Amino acid sequence: MSINSYQDLKVWQFSMNLAEKVYHLTYQFPKQETYKLSSQIQRAAVSVPSNIAEGHTRDSTLLGVRSEELLCAELETQLILGERLSYLDIQDLQTVLSKTDEVSRMIRGLQKALKAKL
Repeated sequence: MSINSYQDLKVWQFSMNLAEKVYHLTYQFPKQETYKLSSQIQRAAVSVPSNIAEGHTRDSTLLGVRSEELLCAELETQLILGERLSYLDIQDLQTVLSKTDEVSRMIRGLQKALKAKL
């Protein structure tokens, strides 16, 4: 399969699914969190596929991939806090953390492949 667009990248597709799941989960947060934690979580989640797309478009994918791994860790931390504050139940947290871990592994794989090309 050839990659003609960032949308062809599996890591972009998986990270879009993750962002969608995160948005649905944060809709459950209390209203007072609308412009606080839920907003931060949403921004972190949408930044992952956005930066992958930007990096691919600029042909600087390796730089974008490095920051995506950090964003995944940031997202995980914020989600764990959401669970600790009882905004998420443990099953939802485990589901989304599993997806975040999967995206992180894909990002590391992409990093290795891009470094091998250099």
